[in-house]
Amino acid sequence: MALVLLFVTVVLFSVCEVSMNAVYRVGDSAGWTMIDHPDYKRWASTKRFHVWDTLIFTYLTQYHDVMEVSHHDYVHCKTNSAKAVYHTGSDSVSLTKPGEFYFICSNDGHCSAGQKLHIKVHHI
Repeated sequence: MALVLLFVTVVLFSVCEVSMNAVYRVGDSAGWTMIDHPDYKRWASTKRFHVWDTLIFTYLTQYHDVMEVSHHDYVHCKTNSAKAVYHTGSDSVSLTKPGEFYFICSNDGHCSAGQKLHIKVHHI
């Protein structure tokens, strides 16, 4: 009986963990853009990101892309040593570990004009 109870408990925790995962569209309805200069710092400050959440970056590929970069490259808008590059216009980024993550648009002037995102991902 105890083994059955343990199994049921593990299954319930697994289901609860999966159901708690959130999907965030970066910039909400504006998406990942320069139009109307969305405030991505403000956007991120209204969220609490957890491991296994997902970010969705939506944008026009002829104008934007997404690069995951280091803190240094984020601060200085450097694009020459990206950790990852996304360019589909509907990019899904799974947050697989806790920590600080930094994203920028690599097109000239976009990052320095504010098209960049810093998030902190927490343990579940």
